Amino acid sequence: MDYRGRFIELLRGTGREGIEETIHAIEELGFFEAPASSRFHLNQQGGLLVHSLNVYNVAMELRDMMITMDSSLVEWLPVESVTIASLLHDTCKADIYKPAIKKQKNKLGIWISAQGYDVDYSNFPLGHGEKSVIVLLRAGLKLTNDEIMAIRWHMHAWDLPFQSADIKGNLQKAREICPLATVIQTADGLASHLLERAA
Repeated sequence: MDYRGRFIELLRGTGREGIEETIHAIEELGFFEAPASSRFHLNQQGGLLVHSLNVYNVAMELRDMMITMDSSLVEWLPVESVTIASLLHDTCKADIYKPAIKKQKNKLGIWISAQGYDVDYSNFPLGHGEKSVIVLLRAGLKLTNDEIMAIRWHMHAWDLPFQSADIKGNLQKAREICPLATVIQTADGLASHLLERAA
């Protein structure tokens, strides 16, 4: 399958202002070659691209299912917003992984050297979701408020034990006012932990 071609086709299909500049910007960052993680799901070259398409597929299924159950959600979950938020939620990962040799146990429990990745945020050290939003806005992509919230909060409360009560309250408020955030959070979790689990 031509993952890169499909990804670009889907983004262009939104007709969103700034989409061509965004495609160019993420390509320059290395989005299409980056892994999805350092040592977990799809930690291989091109893994981020595959993960983003998996999140898109799950998010669209969730969107359709939820609209079938509650037709009023159609106005809260426009196709172009689900497309943009799901495909670009992890833009922040495009330039943080550096190839490295890692020690890991093989199937026999013996430690071996294997190709892996180190994480290096030194190019633009911001929070996960915040960095994605800022990179996209700086590329010229016109994001809606719901898309910004969905991308910002796609990691649920992953790092919130270390955050203030105000930030935790912001996550809860985003869930209340932005159904798109819940769809993207759920799709990301299902893709990462079910579709992309290690064999």
